[in-house]
Amino acid sequence: MTPRSSSIPSQRGLSPHNRRDDGGISVNSDFGAGGIDGKDSALAARATGNTWKATLLRYYSLAKPRVLYGNVLTAAAGFLFASPSHIDWLLFLAVCLGTTLVIGSACVLNNVLDRDIDTLMARTKKRASVTGGVGARNAVIYSAVLGLGGMAILVAWTNMLVVAVGLAGFLAYVVLYGMLSKRMSVHGTLVGSISGAAPILGGYVGASNALDAGAAIAFLMLFFWQLPAFYSIAIYRKDEYARAGVPVISVVRGVANTKVQILVYAVVFVAVSLLPQPFGYTGWIYTAVMTILGAGWLVMAVRGLSAGHNDRWARLMFRYALIVTCAISVMLSVGPRLP
Repeated sequence: MTPRSSSIPSQRGLSPHNRRDDGGISVNSDFGAGGIDGKDSALAARATGNTWKATLLRYYSLAKPRVLYGNVLTAAAGFLFASPSHIDWLLFLAVCLGTTLVIGSACVLNNVLDRDIDTLMARTKKRASVTGGVGARNAVIYSAVLGLGGMAILVAWTNMLVVAVGLAGFLAYVVLYGMLSKRMSVHGTLVGSISGAAPILGGYVGASNALDAGAAIAFLMLFFWQLPAFYSIAIYRKDEYARAGVPVISVVRGVANTKVQILVYAVVFVAVSLLPQPFGYTGWIYTAVMTILGAGWLVMAVRGLSAGHNDRWARLMFRYALIVTCAISVMLSVGPRLP
């Protein structure tokens, strides 16, 4: 649930922290300790010494805990959304655990790939993969163990649709987004949003074992939610991205164009978020809650077109986006069970 350069950088790679800001489900990493380090960097910085607790904390930080929690929340929501009458709790646990491990594997591998650029970024230079707290070889082994363990759980206890979604999400994030589009194109956020929406789809097909209208709605809801959220980050971090040579939309096309895109995608998101009731998946309570939240986001987006303090407005947009995604997860989980 991005490019970078190398000397100012060689247009080689985004730090995983910044990377996540413009395209994937790691949005929460934006709120690091003190607003300087990313959360995973702050955790790694505290893991001093050679005790087993410090070592464990360094490895834990490499998997980007907040990213994992955010993704497993949407995966759980997708599963519960597809289980309106009966919940298979063992299957639910297998889907959530397997998905979490696969996502953790992708996060660790991206840390390894982005070590060079992470060294240059204030929020990522304390990562265990940069400081040597966890060596590259050990990190790759760690990533492989997580990924193989997660896929084994999905293969053994879920269904082939979940396995396919998990594998596709991993490849989309690590290869299509992390290694390619984020480094070379203004459309990196769009590509990253595919992997960011994979967990909720995986959760849905885990329960339903079907690709139907509900699966499409859940996936598109998370896909379109990410664009206003991450484009907002691209505005208040515009200077940082520009210095690093990252072609995010605010750098390439300007803040004014980015604001328009935020409004457009917010409108599309709200429209998609209201589809569950017409398709018979939820009742009026779900629709009422999502209408109110969606209207609030649209009002903020419209005001942004003439906002004088772009950074302050963009930060508020992003924080509201976090409220919206929490609401999505809660309402998709309980919406089928309410009037």
